[in-house]
Amino acid sequence: MVDVLIAGGGLGGCAAALAACSQGCRVLMTEETDWIGGQVTSQAVPLDEHPWIEETGCTQTYRLYRRKIRDYYFRSMPLSLSVDNLAKTFNPGNALVSNIAHDPRVSLQVLYEMLSPYLLTGKLEILLNTVVKRVKKRGKRIEAATLRTAGGAAEIHVKCGLFLDATETGELLPLSETEYVTGAESKKETGEPHAGEEADPHNIQAFTHVLAMEYREGEDHTIKEPEMYSFWKSFHPDIWPNPLLSFTAPHPITLENREYSLFGEDGKFSLWNYRRIFDNKQFNLGDAGDVALLNWPQNDYFLGNVYDVANDEKKKHLFGAKQLSLSLFYWLQTEAPNPSGGTGFPGLKLRGDVMGTRDGFAKAPYIRESRRLKAEYTIREQDVSPEFNSGYGKGYEDSIGVGSYSIDLHPSMSGKTYIDIPALPFQIPLGALIPRETENLLPCCKNIGTTHITNGCYRLHPVEWNIGEACGHLAAYCIQRKVNPKTVRENKSHLQKYQETLRTSGIQLHW
Repeated sequence: MVDVLIAGGGLGGCAAALAACSQGCRVLMTEETDWIGGQVTSQAVPLDEHPWIEETGCTQTYRLYRRKIRDYYFRSMPLSLSVDNLAKTFNPGNALVSNIAHDPRVSLQVLYEMLSPYLLTGKLEILLNTVVKRVKKRGKRIEAATLRTAGGAAEIHVKCGLFLDATETGELLPLSETEYVTGAESKKETGEPHAGEEADPHNIQAFTHVLAMEYREGEDHTIKEPEMYSFWKSFHPDIWPNPLLSFTAPHPITLENREYSLFGEDGKFSLWNYRRIFDNKQFNLGDAGDVALLNWPQNDYFLGNVYDVANDEKKKHLFGAKQLSLSLFYWLQTEAPNPSGGTGFPGLKLRGDVMGTRDGFAKAPYIRESRRLKAEYTIREQDVSPEFNSGYGKGYEDSIGVGSYSIDLHPSMSGKTYIDIPALPFQIPLGALIPRETENLLPCCKNIGTTHITNGCYRLHPVEWNIGEACGHLAAYCIQRKVNPKTVRENKSHLQKYQETLRTSGIQLHW
């Protein structure tokens, strides 16, 4: 018997565990892979944040997490620059996408360090390679969950007061028969300017299976031709200006043809620098090569979804996504135009050690769009758009945090192209975390009550952390006072006390 079960050990799950344990709860957290951390570790997606993140717009514990990442490098690595000048600016990879792009193994160590007080005292237990297989529900409440560990013959039965869904695809929603939506809502339903005329449950953003690579000038690390290389080499989507395996892609905002390069040749956008996580010139490490992550427009997989489909279909698309990334890598090694006028960059080398794998791939694919809860409140485009608001997004009386990111939707399973439009700095409403029916279930990451459109700005790292942390505190508040989450939102006294707990814990509720 535990107080809180957290299904999923991603950023939202880890933040929820920290919060619930800090309030005295006993917590059990499961994780499908053997690495906690989700986006930043097992999926290898560098922190993607708003421009004010060093000063404002995130929780205190998220800021501590970021500081510990830099401290890890300061303590462990021979830097070529003075630490005194780097406290708030050091970017291990000098990446374009992030001010703190770093090796996923560093985040793994930092997260365990932050959780260690509760792991060492027995407040927190983490079960790796473990998933929730089914739940027992009576009326509007989940009573217990059955867990299964990969390769394990025995099932584990867990009873607790609150169940938190921090899985990457909202797995507890169908298991608990909690209402949810997939894909895109219709304009008639939401009134959103960028929604389609008809609802489309298959209009789900592409997912990506990331791999890590080093560049060794003058060496040859060419891999065997991937099994699906001929397919991907000839694949030319209708929404793409050229074949997918090329240095061209639609500009996410204008949709015009955009030319890329690997290392910034001819002043073109450098894909290598985009998600580089190790920039050797910042370290005194001899001839160690730079390391970058292959997570580009060219390896977004949008031929099929991996949840709410048959298992064979899921396996097919997981395999296809890996083959796409591997084919892009092989194309770079052998056929991509290089600065000498020839083709190929054979010095590219797979770095599975960075991912904790043998094949160079991340342990899990990066899922941009989850199942989404049908919540007491659904966040719509009108809530965050500058066309409907001035300065900041809609203010919520039940705010539990803040975030900021543009509405950034990648190509989708139903053939839709990018949507990349402005969004104002926004708040996170508690109502988007409250199921309409199930009383003791809370979403902890991308599975909250957004629309397809607003998922595009609520899915990034600091927002997921904030959602998870607020959920952890809410679970503790409900357990200690014997109330359910819906009551906390509807009762003004409870809401104010809960929000004060958040403020005291360093969670920013307003911009």
